[in-house]
Amino acid sequence: MKTVARRARRFLHTSLWFVPLLCLLGGLVVSVATVAIDRRAQTLVPVSLTGSPNSARMLLSAAATSMMTLITLVLTVTTVTVQLAMGQFSPRIVRALLHDRQSQLSHGLFLATFGYALLGIREVENVAEGKDGVPGVTVVVAYGLVLASIVTLLLYVNHASDALRVAGLIDLVGDEVRRNVDRAYPAPPDRPAVADDPLVYSPEPGVLVDWDVDGLVEVARRAGCTLDLLPARGDFVPAGGPLLRVHDRSGPVALPAHRLRGLVTLGSERVHSEDAAYGFRKLVDIAERAVDSPFNDPTTAVQAIDRLHDCLRQLAPRPFPSGHHQDRDGRLRLIVPTLSWDGYVRLAFDEIRLAGASSPQVARRLRSALADLRTVAPPERQSALDRQWHLLDAAVPRKYDDAPDVAAAAVPDPQGIGSGPDVLDPVHRTGIAPGARP
Repeated sequence: MKTVARRARRFLHTSLWFVPLLCLLGGLVVSVATVAIDRRAQTLVPVSLTGSPNSARMLLSAAATSMMTLITLVLTVTTVTVQLAMGQFSPRIVRALLHDRQSQLSHGLFLATFGYALLGIREVENVAEGKDGVPGVTVVVAYGLVLASIVTLLLYVNHASDALRVAGLIDLVGDEVRRNVDRAYPAPPDRPAVADDPLVYSPEPGVLVDWDVDGLVEVARRAGCTLDLLPARGDFVPAGGPLLRVHDRSGPVALPAHRLRGLVTLGSERVHSEDAAYGFRKLVDIAERAVDSPFNDPTTAVQAIDRLHDCLRQLAPRPFPSGHHQDRDGRLRLIVPTLSWDGYVRLAFDEIRLAGASSPQVARRLRSALADLRTVAPPERQSALDRQWHLLDAAVPRKYDDAPDVAAAAVPDPQGIGSGPDVLDPVHRTGIAPGARP
């Protein structure tokens, strides 16, 4: 019996059609039940709420027609999602997408509304023939199912768009793997907390998105300690991983670990609205993907470098935060890791230089950006730009066989190929007409 039950659970868990079919049958049963109620108590719902028989017929007909159209649309979206996931990520992720319970319940509600409205129309036709009054309960329940379907559609669209994100697909599979690990390898009983443990651990996995500086500083001030936030913004923290380190503990007040965890926000993925480095990361990904085979679109890479150049130009003369936060008495209470100028330069140029040195457009545009940044960066920030310049000098000759190509790729050009001094006509190149006396 246990084997049969296990097989049945596995069948129900892995079947795409079972939950929607069950919901369809449930909609038919509810329709039969409401019709029976209406036949026994025709005045249970006032006519002012249900409308005339023609209005009820139009409502149920529109609900059945729209639900069928909606089901077709949803199945099409599901098919497209599966195809994109197979092509972009892995063909082995299809099963996880098809067996997503939230999607199955959404499909089931649409089918239930369709089946309910289809049977309800028959009862309204009997009303039109003068046999009974308007089936008020049937119509009211139809109102509720249609409204629920509209809300579910909005939630489903949001869920489907999340499923198309890389982080959404990774979380979908990762959460399932985590549940399997917990089931197959049960965790031992929790060990008693160590009173003098200097670390605060994360209760759940996630990417460090944000933290409450004022709250952490206040907690550290009351406890008489200094807190060191160990992961940087955008780092992934596993469940049970170290989140904070406590230094110089001297206060009499106990340090509330749960309060500290609540002041640090973990999310499923980075967000560039509060993480400038993640915006750099995405622009670099666009540029690197553009110059990679089979796309070979260096113009797109140049456009991404344009925006990286602009962002670095704004950062170049500006002061960077130290990551040290004091309380109102001037004592250091919180230390957070921050990305330096060298880190931003490497983030912006390292991977594009390695992937795009073989493209004349990319090499020339990188050199143009570096040349311009040299004019605005203070002396102490020139070394990061010099490093990129020298590495580009070394990479370009390895990509070309002919000396003229090497020389052309070494010319700074804001357009990649289009406005460098070697491609402009002599008038614009020197600013003096040929033969004119300077």
